[in-house]
Amino acid sequence: MGRRKNGREISGWLVVDKPAGLTSTAVVNKVRWALDAKKAGHAGTLDPDATGVLAVALGEATKTVPYVTDALKAYEFTMRLGQATNTDDAEGEVIAQSDLRPDDETIKQALGAFVGDIEQVPPQFSAVKIDGERAYKRARDGETMEIAARPLYVESLLLIDRPDPDHVTLELVCGKGGYVRSIARDLGEALGCFGHVRELRRIWSGPFDASDGLTMDKIEALARTPDLDEHLRPVAEAFIALPEVKATPEGAARLRNGNPGMVLASDVDYGEEVWASFEGQALAIGRYKSGEVHPTRVLNIKN
Repeated sequence: MGRRKNGREISGWLVVDKPAGLTSTAVVNKVRWALDAKKAGHAGTLDPDATGVLAVALGEATKTVPYVTDALKAYEFTMRLGQATNTDDAEGEVIAQSDLRPDDETIKQALGAFVGDIEQVPPQFSAVKIDGERAYKRARDGETMEIAARPLYVESLLLIDRPDPDHVTLELVCGKGGYVRSIARDLGEALGCFGHVRELRRIWSGPFDASDGLTMDKIEALARTPDLDEHLRPVAEAFIALPEVKATPEGAARLRNGNPGMVLASDVDYGEEVWASFEGQALAIGRYKSGEVHPTRVLNIKN
């Protein structure tokens, strides 16, 4: 007889305002324990020292994680001018310094080169795989690697504060796969003064906002109680970029079994990706074709 997996069949999103000092994995594990959930994951890693939105997916919401990770997200970060570090943040060793401190107008003019479709080289201390091994592991051994540039879409990069000559606060809105530490490193090089990230906060990610996030203290206080369940957000909140179509009763039954099901739709194009619902509950993700949704993922939401 096989072992039964522990945990409840609970599905939804819990928005966490991650504190500094915890890994994203540690946050997910704590949330999973607090909700007694069988399955949990997250939509987009935050560095241990970063704070802000970490959207934790429970149960069937784990099937929708790509729709959140692919969405735009916003960061507010403080950049230390005049110093480059080997990690591109304040945790690393200073490897270059400069006495130059560009004025605000010079910085604003430089930001334009980092907006739009750009190429970005991930930091040496990152989770990028080099010959099958994480870059940060090789960097810890003192190795300097050639890491290939990757495409990144940046919607905006704005100077929002200058607390003192050594620091600037910037707001970045970007797509999937962006490294804020690389932005700070490359901006510092473009300004001729070097730079690294001093503080970093993700203020929103797709549909989820830091102002709606629970602190870890709050999660701890509500752990294993129905009150914590009340903070779960619907699985369908992940579908910010997908149109909704409503299944007929017969269509819903077919979709639940993984078969094409009839839906009511008037403004959806043939072949377009959609999500199907029935009586307010998300049923499936799939392609709309001739009055039916052909499912690619079925959502068996039980709670």
